[in-house]
Amino acid sequence: MFNRTRCLQSAAALASISLLSGCGLFSSDESDTEQKLAVGTTSTPSTLDPAGAWDGSWELYRNIFQTLVSYPTGSTIPEPDAAEKCAFEDSSNQVYTCTLREGLVFSDGAKLDAAAVKYSIDRIIKIDVDGGPSGLLTSLDKVETDGDRTVTFRLNKPDATFPFVLATPAMSLVNPADYPKDELRKGDEITGSGPYTLESYKPDNEAELVKNPKYDGFADVKNDAVTIRYFQDSNVMVAALKSKEIDATFRGLTAEQVIDLEGQPKEKGLQVVEAVGAEIRYLVFNPKDPAARNPAVRRAIAQVVDRGALVDKVYKGTAEPLYSMVPSGVAGHATSFFDSYGEPSVPKAKAILAEAGITEPVPLTFWYTSDRYGSSTAKEFAELKRQLNSSGLFKITLKNRPWKEFKDGYLKGEYPVFGRGWAPDFPDPDNFIAPFVGKENAVGTPYDTPEITSSLLPQSRRESDRIAVAKQFKRAQDIFLKDVRLLPLWQGKLYVAASSDIAGGERALDPQTIMQVWQLHRKTSW
Repeated sequence: MFNRTRCLQSAAALASISLLSGCGLFSSDESDTEQKLAVGTTSTPSTLDPAGAWDGSWELYRNIFQTLVSYPTGSTIPEPDAAEKCAFEDSSNQVYTCTLREGLVFSDGAKLDAAAVKYSIDRIIKIDVDGGPSGLLTSLDKVETDGDRTVTFRLNKPDATFPFVLATPAMSLVNPADYPKDELRKGDEITGSGPYTLESYKPDNEAELVKNPKYDGFADVKNDAVTIRYFQDSNVMVAALKSKEIDATFRGLTAEQVIDLEGQPKEKGLQVVEAVGAEIRYLVFNPKDPAARNPAVRRAIAQVVDRGALVDKVYKGTAEPLYSMVPSGVAGHATSFFDSYGEPSVPKAKAILAEAGITEPVPLTFWYTSDRYGSSTAKEFAELKRQLNSSGLFKITLKNRPWKEFKDGYLKGEYPVFGRGWAPDFPDPDNFIAPFVGKENAVGTPYDTPEITSSLLPQSRRESDRIAVAKQFKRAQDIFLKDVRLLPLWQGKLYVAASSDIAGGERALDPQTIMQVWQLHRKTSW
């Protein structure tokens, strides 16, 4: 069986992901008046169908759909949600069985049974969207049902992380009558069984969420309706917060904005809650590009980039330098890039290039998304360009696209070098290694690493005690260091900025750093 006691021990090493510090928000008495809130974010959904997204669309899914298991407040391991109970049925972590809550229904009244669960998972694999969540299910062999309430997942190899996979919003349960089995659902409607229903949706503008009276799960929904407004410019979002057009923000604040909001006098009626996050930023090198495929070019860039200056100039204390793909606070974290490259050095980088016969400045185009991660992204890439060009070893050109176009481009292999962000699918080191390797991965550039995919990951997934797998993940990070196909840049903190009359912000971010808007509510007692 899945050893819950041992996982709770492991969770202590991961708990920093969900710990909160800074300003506290007060709980309040319930009110008889209707609670309607407006929340702002820069994380616009790329699709409304969970089978098609392995990105920030999960922010919306978590609040409208259910998964078999999820993360109640304060938990860093998956616990039952749509399920009544779940457990591994064998010692090798290859047979995982869930029993559904009795009488579950979708928001339209349709039955949510074992067959619907099987349908929801099977269609993810069948549709197999490029860069989509099917990559999370590589260990799944088949899904079986027994009656209306029992679902068994038979794995093709041991995988102690499978419960974490089932807890991701990608595994959201959908109504088979509304979601085609072999293609994504079209249109702007959602049929789920989560805490809210989607009343209306205006692409790239807003989503109207209304409390779902048919919901049966662990979430204690503290408001009646939430409007999520999507902003392309975080300056506009902060202006909306200050003018009380929205009640809270949860994605996309720049460092300057955080500092400004934290410095606002109390009479301005604003507050900021800080979360220790595991969200990271990194560069991806495309092996299809003649320059980016050259290891010497990649190593020289790694030798020049000054993460400290980048964080100081652009993020001003709201982030910290990152020297491995596994961030601080997660078991298995290392400082591989610092240990190998030390402080930034132009002479060392020049020697790396010279040894490879490169004596002229290397031209490269760096791409980034203009609207996904907030307004600081443009400043970040301007600083990277400044550092690399001032070395005299590179000629960097910057280009950007809105997220949907940007995503299409990197999945087609169009960009020599591009920037990505990663918020954990689940709080485990596996999730900072596995998504980036293999022929099909989250960044759309095949990365063949047999030692990781055929040895290190399988070994680690046999072990329920996740602290015990640090050795395998340290080795995986050494391989990342040698190849420099991915270059970690920084690890960010997360902030919820809200009006002072809004409570619940300190409980709203789950271990996947996804906002659970049902935790937010207006104070009714002081």
